[in-house]
Amino acid sequence: MASGNPTVRRRRLGLILRLMRTDAGLTGEEVGKRLERSDSWVSRVETARQALRPRDLRDLLSLYGVTNPDIHRELEMLARDSKERRWWSHFGSSITGPYASYIGFEDEGTSLLCFDAAVINGLLQTEEYAKALNSQAIPRLTAEESDRLVEIRLTRQRRLVGDKPLKLWAVMDEAVLRRCFAGPEVQRTQLLHLVDVTLRSPHVSIQILPLVHALHPGMTASFTIIEFPPPDQPIVFNEAVNGMSVEDDTDAHRYRLVFDELRAASLSKAESLKLIRDMVHQIV
Repeated sequence: MASGNPTVRRRRLGLILRLMRTDAGLTGEEVGKRLERSDSWVSRVETARQALRPRDLRDLLSLYGVTNPDIHRELEMLARDSKERRWWSHFGSSITGPYASYIGFEDEGTSLLCFDAAVINGLLQTEEYAKALNSQAIPRLTAEESDRLVEIRLTRQRRLVGDKPLKLWAVMDEAVLRRCFAGPEVQRTQLLHLVDVTLRSPHVSIQILPLVHALHPGMTASFTIIEFPPPDQPIVFNEAVNGMSVEDDTDAHRYRLVFDELRAASLSKAESLKLIRDMVHQIV
């Protein structure tokens, strides 16, 4: 059960506890009542959004009828290791909730399958683009808050370099590239950055879903599928106006089918690269 970063260990623990709960024939609501907790607390534990104290873990295992001391020790080790601090910890309140979980999973993942319907993926943004994007945030960010978020985003991009870089397959709506909210110079620099990344990083694939394509299932919201080494299963993060949410593990297969459909409907990688270059020349 060892290996992986704290977020992945916490997710693994949550999955094990969910299986134990269902094997015990209990619902999340029933577990919450017996432990004088809410059913949302149980859900947060099982979806890696809530760290477990040793006492809480013991109470859950007792409720589920788990008496094997070896299993107790393994899960206690997993719970303890899931609290290990990582590089994003020193950013404090700038990384909380689902975003903190997302960064943890992204840091451990082997590949990302992303569909972006509104803005360019954070792993592919230039510093200037990211700053301009933050300037549009609601509620408004202070200069310090914006700088910290940009620093976080640029630090995340380190996963695309090194001996074992993250594999990224990004499908973007064409409107994302044509949206000039930051001014022509920022837009030009950003598009050239996409060209540069595509040419020098064979593990990064970019495809554009053209505007001429009819509305397609999955085009209404951005989402990311994070894949891990076996035995850990993929996880899906869905972006909405009220923030980022984690989809149930059972949804990963459905989202993969949607992503494959979007990828098939998009321009090829070569055609996408040509379109981006053409757009650079069209900027005035």
